[in-house]
Amino acid sequence: MSLVHFVLPDGIDDPARPSGGNAYDRRLCGGLASSGWSVREHPVPGSWPRPDAASLAALDQVIQGIPDEAVVLIDGLVASTAPEVLVPQASRLRMVVLVHMPLGHHPPDELADEIGMRERAVLSASDALVTTSAWARRRLLELYPLPPERVHVAEPAVDAAELAAGTEAGERLLCVAAVTFDKGHDVLLDALASVTDLSWQCVCVGSMDRDPAFVEGLLERARASGLGDRVRFAGPRTGADLDRSFAAADLMVLASRAETYGMVVIEALARGLPVVATDVGGLAEALGYAGDHGRPGLLVAPDDPATLGAALRSWLGDAALRGRLRRAARERRQSLNGWSTTTSIVAGVLTGASR
Repeated sequence: MSLVHFVLPDGIDDPARPSGGNAYDRRLCGGLASSGWSVREHPVPGSWPRPDAASLAALDQVIQGIPDEAVVLIDGLVASTAPEVLVPQASRLRMVVLVHMPLGHHPPDELADEIGMRERAVLSASDALVTTSAWARRRLLELYPLPPERVHVAEPAVDAAELAAGTEAGERLLCVAAVTFDKGHDVLLDALASVTDLSWQCVCVGSMDRDPAFVEGLLERARASGLGDRVRFAGPRTGADLDRSFAAADLMVLASRAETYGMVVIEALARGLPVVATDVGGLAEALGYAGDHGRPGLLVAPDDPATLGAALRSWLGDAALRGRLRRAARERRQSLNGWSTTTSIVAGVLTGASR
């Protein structure tokens, strides 16, 4: 039996802080175990990806305890900001980094250059990299002088799900994303404020504790725009509660400023829900195409409330458009990959690193 040590951020199973990266890590652990790998998880506490000294010390203790020549899969939130711990150990380990988001691309502030240098050091020292979208792979190769053959793509997957019934008017809008600046809820609110003459309700599902100042401003913005009774911030939902949110929706809306892939997009498509999303990162990949029906949704420019509002107005006001996008979403649903495909790709990368 092959053995992999999986180093990941502590708390990936915390229901109060669901994320696509956490879900990916958990499904990958289960998939590798089911396919014959022995998976030893090493959760590392800390404020990743901005670790303090205690976080780095905890990671160092974990890494020092892993034997020579072992295959180690490390979540990029941990790996990319810890070169002082990982680079000296790279020669004795078979190190594979799972990059959910290239950190050198983000955040767009004065720390970006420093984070990029740290990430470059770790990724350059690794035996292989796994990215979760073709966009992320391209971005890494643009940012850093990495051998292309060492950078692989293993897209997220989705479980089969029941079709959402939908309503004729398409008035029930759903946004599933942590409430942060990156996810663009402020843009979404401004877009919704431009279509208040139409009938709709929007439920925003996602953690509200990651950026309290942003959330406070957002809630005030909703009240000031007169949207308080039409936009509901429901907090995080997982499992059956999240399933019910999808089942009750007509349209998924995502106003992200940055997104590596967008697992909620394929979660929506698995239920036959069309998607209106910004054209950033890997969202276009996740949305995909549905043969002759074209895209199962609409892509709009990021940070542009007017364009997003126009797309929502088209959806709400054009029954023919709603019908076409729903047919496309149901067709796209048939081509979505299951998690066994993702697991198989990652297992191949790990096997190659162990040689």
